[in-house]
Amino acid sequence: MTALGALRRIRYASTMSESAIWERFVTMEGAPEGFTVRTTYPTNPDGVVVMLERWQAGTAEPPHSHRGDDMTVVIEGKMSIQFYVRKDGALVADGAPVVLSAGQTGYVKSRQIHDAKYLEDCRLVYVHDRAFEFREEK
Repeated sequence: MTALGALRRIRYASTMSESAIWERFVTMEGAPEGFTVRTTYPTNPDGVVVMLERWQAGTAEPPHSHRGDDMTVVIEGKMSIQFYVRKDGALVADGAPVVLSAGQTGYVKSRQIHDAKYLEDCRLVYVHDRAFEFREEK
């Protein structure tokens, strides 16, 4: 598989149109025509959790999964995401790591095991479908 093929397969583990992040929008009373919104959890049980994150270069998250789909927009810096599958009870890398740079967006489907490494200082916008959950995988 080419590097570009791996990037498309992993970076878009779910695409924008397939991600639950982009579902359950509503119209707000008095809003301009054509505008819909999805507000935040917990005030809206069908909402999203939104975090602004800063990570220092050289830091990392261990292999983990989330209950809901997520979307990461890299505002500044560079990070990598490694996806895993479980084989014979062990975590095995699933393809090459995907590197995301400023201006790129990555989507991860719910329950997909992955890690994250911060190659440069990063500023991120992180959006998680409904209540956030971090489940470390070993």
